[in-house]
Amino acid sequence: MAKRGGFPGGMPGNMNNLMKQAQRMQRQMEENQKALEEKEFTAAAGGGAVEITVSGKREVTKVHIEPEAVDPEDVEMLEDLIMAAANEALRKVDEESAAVMSKMTGGLGGGFPF
Repeated sequence: MAKRGGFPGGMPGNMNNLMKQAQRMQRQMEENQKALEEKEFTAAAGGGAVEITVSGKREVTKVHIEPEAVDPEDVEMLEDLIMAAANEALRKVDEESAAVMSKMTGGLGGGFPF
């Protein structure tokens, strides 16, 4: 009768293959994460009046504001444009990160069923 369950005495070669595959996936994930962190994502608001660049680490690296967007009588509009551009740039980081994870997990949604 065949032995069931447990690792002792049962298929060590397959376990080694699984471990190697897991280590390879981990290296790929680390490489993809590093590549993502090195990328920059730019978004604009107000027809380009405000432009924000964010790194893959989700840090603002550049802010560009066209002089005509600076109206001392309407600071609230400038604040809204900055917020919109920053949120859009961060959304781009999230999209890229999700795409990389989806590619790594084969479309499993990043989770496991257990």
